[in-house]
Amino acid sequence: MSNAISDIVVKTINGQDKQFNDYAGKVLLIVNVASYCGYTSQYDGLEKLNQKYKEAGLRILGFPCNDFGAQEPGSNEEIVKFCTNQYHVTFELFDKVHAKGSQQHPLYERLTKALEPTEPVAWNFEKFLVNKQGEVVARFNSSVHPSSPELITTIENELAK
Repeated sequence: MSNAISDIVVKTINGQDKQFNDYAGKVLLIVNVASYCGYTSQYDGLEKLNQKYKEAGLRILGFPCNDFGAQEPGSNEEIVKFCTNQYHVTFELFDKVHAKGSQQHPLYERLTKALEPTEPVAWNFEKFLVNKQGEVVARFNSSVHPSSPELITTIENELAK
């Protein structure tokens, strides 16, 4: 099975269909986000990554998810307002998804099976890095902060390819 995500379609937070093949040639950091999580402050670090590496070709894609501790109960409008007002987020946000379980979004089904060990998303703010060809190349658990050298080095290596 391919670990590419290029053929998957998602909905933007405004309800528009978006195809991952639209991101060809970009490096993607896909994150399941939540407004009321102990890791919510990572929005700040994600926005800093966005500001620093967007011109180089990085796209940060936030997928609100209420699967873990019901920490993202809000509507899409409430999520946008929170992210904008609290963290000045300018990276792309998408429609709320299920990252695990029987209603798991096809994106997360592909992401969680792309790399060993293949296991469900464990919590909010888990990160998946996708290369310019649309292939999942790295996975980082929630405790890996956006400013961590491990994550930044991996991003920079993919951007340089």
